[in-house]
Amino acid sequence: MYIQLDLSWMQHPFPVSNFRVGSAEQIATLRELGLTQIKVLPKKSDPEFRHGVIPPEPETPPACPEPASPEPVVADHPSASLAAGAENALALRRRLLLAAQNASLLACDQRFRLATRQYMSMEKLVSDQPQAAQAEGASLVSECVDELLESSDSVIRLLSEGVGEPGALHPVNVMVLSLLLGKALGMKSAELHDLGVAALLHDIGKMGMPLQLAHVSSSMTLAERSRYEGHVAASVALATRMGWGKSVLATIAQHHEMVDGSGFPLRRGAAELSRSSQVVALVNHYDRMCSPIGGGGLTPHETLSVIFAQHKARFDSVVLGAFIRMMGVYPPGSIVQLVNDRYAIVASVNSSRPLRPRVIVHDSRIPRDEAPILDLETVPELGIRRSLKPSQLPRDALDYLSPRKRICYFFERAVSPDSVEAEVQAL
Repeated sequence: MYIQLDLSWMQHPFPVSNFRVGSAEQIATLRELGLTQIKVLPKKSDPEFRHGVIPPEPETPPACPEPASPEPVVADHPSASLAAGAENALALRRRLLLAAQNASLLACDQRFRLATRQYMSMEKLVSDQPQAAQAEGASLVSECVDELLESSDSVIRLLSEGVGEPGALHPVNVMVLSLLLGKALGMKSAELHDLGVAALLHDIGKMGMPLQLAHVSSSMTLAERSRYEGHVAASVALATRMGWGKSVLATIAQHHEMVDGSGFPLRRGAAELSRSSQVVALVNHYDRMCSPIGGGGLTPHETLSVIFAQHKARFDSVVLGAFIRMMGVYPPGSIVQLVNDRYAIVASVNSSRPLRPRVIVHDSRIPRDEAPILDLETVPELGIRRSLKPSQLPRDALDYLSPRKRICYFFERAVSPDSVEAEVQAL
């Protein structure tokens, strides 16, 4: 039977309130809720249950004496103490699960914040102490590469609003996503390290550049455009002073080149571009389009859609395909509407299961700070219907979900839903 529980998420342990009962364990859990009645939706139930009649079991000779009749699945008159105990247990489980989710987000926020501080420290050193700056950058990238390679699967996590040093958000974001994409493309440790360094340093030549010249715009004069494009050579010069090798320098030099020859500064074609430069070029383009400064502030889903529909010729097809698979159709930060019409924000995507992200669902019955993350992988009947712009949300859903103005990501080790549940029960 397909049932509907008229309870808030904090009052029951199921991922959603509407679902098809499919196991004896679910029935036992339903009984523990202490409900006197449960709403059944006949049109969504299997055909044999649509009229509220349970078909009889086929007659077979018993192999042993029949056991005593079992108790009813759902008690008609549960005791107050049983109901109270079940409610307390469920509330405790919710609190533990929420605490685990918050701890995971806090850990990602802290690592990203530290990374942005390390970048700012490196930037301050690069002019007068280039060797110290190199050591700072190498340490930051090595830590990320080592952590990334320790896990077979990684989750791309949307970070809290306003986390990290503003001047370092873009380079660190590009580094994080470039490393994830490099790993997805099969790059090994040394190659990943060079990729991460180049991604981190690709815009370091913009230091001291006026804000209005740091981002390309259609209103730029030829002189302003030339000065903007000059940041590529300036970044290469600073990386050279720091002592980085040819691989890093080549990737920085080519991070604005496109495979169709439409990039700059040398309009190189696909045959002349390294795989690392193709990665950084794509990730840099994606992050700029998501940025409210100089990029239009598109949602992650909009950005992927525009890149695929309008800019596909600029990027290597293998790299672009791997990036879309890694980020998912609805990357973290996307605003979506589920098939049950509820609104949600994508909180994280497992790169090995990109079509089933984890989302935070708008539910006015639950305080925003206590909203749990729903793993769509555990709810096969509940999927995403469409992507939305924040302006399309009702006011209460917009306030509740708080779409990020600046999208920032970090990665964490992928954990199966069963493992998360086991950890919560162990607590």
